[in-house]
Amino acid sequence: MPKLAIKPSQISKRLVQALPERARDVIVSRYGLSGKNRGETLDAIGKRYNITRERVRQIENHAIKALQDSPALEKESASFQALESAIRDMGGILPEHTLLSEFAKDDETRNHLYFLLVVGKPFIMAKETDDFKTRWYVDTDLAKSVEDALKQVHGSVKSTDVLSEEKMVDHVMTCLSRVNTKYKSKDTVRRWLELSACLMRNPLGEWGRVSAPGIKVKNIRDHAYLALKRHGSPMHFREVAKAIEKLFGKGAHEATTHNELIKDDRFVLVGRGIYALKEWGYRAGPVVEIIKHILKEAGALTKDEIMKRVGKERYVKPNTIIVNLQNPAFVKVKGKYALKNA
Repeated sequence: MPKLAIKPSQISKRLVQALPERARDVIVSRYGLSGKNRGETLDAIGKRYNITRERVRQIENHAIKALQDSPALEKESASFQALESAIRDMGGILPEHTLLSEFAKDDETRNHLYFLLVVGKPFIMAKETDDFKTRWYVDTDLAKSVEDALKQVHGSVKSTDVLSEEKMVDHVMTCLSRVNTKYKSKDTVRRWLELSACLMRNPLGEWGRVSAPGIKVKNIRDHAYLALKRHGSPMHFREVAKAIEKLFGKGAHEATTHNELIKDDRFVLVGRGIYALKEWGYRAGPVVEIIKHILKEAGALTKDEIMKRVGKERYVKPNTIIVNLQNPAFVKVKGKYALKNA
């Protein structure tokens, strides 16, 4: 965690002392500056004072403006400069959640830090949009250049693309034509990527659109998909459960994992308890259906040819394939098997 050369709680406490009693109570309550994890709602404060929520909002806004114009804020100028410098060192524009978590170790400190961002003149907040998360910045031109670059990336990343972090960072770097070179470090670009509401990083560090396969991870099925994808070949459901625990530190019961794999059409059962990803070209269905597909595509084949082709799609014993060839759907003519009604 980057070290902040100021103590936000001490600064905010000194600032609110410059306010009249009711305004001070509204600010302390709204921003959670009294040790509470969460600030109070406008309604809750209004009920305490028997005033409307809109009146509470007016008091809050007036108190912030009064502080921004007060000598008390001027006395803290060195502290605000230190915070501004810290934000510039982190890239000049940061998602709100990143800024607060990077500079504050607990919820109480985050409340005080957020209050300083609101009241401090160098800090500008942009609300969440379809393209970007809520963010704070200290340089308008820099913020626009970064956002423009990320929009270029949004437009060029396909809905199915899943890219390594290195490739995604390099992609952003090529779009940063109007950004000062001092900001063009890979660490800074990684933080800028977190600004995007369109792109997301999965637990394996891969990037893609939120809708891309394996990017947004919500449940055991999603973790299983990533575990199989990382492995690169079919796995038994017990191996999948162990891989989930190893890769993501997430407990995965074997039976639960098996049930989730069965329910999701991203996975294909290719053997006894063995699963593959459908996107690898595996077809769903029992062995007899796989043989039907193969003969429909290739025409009549010998037993050995069929066994070789089925073996690419199913992890089964040779005798299982031989037994399925006795199905009435197939006929044997001159040493080759074909579909009976072909």
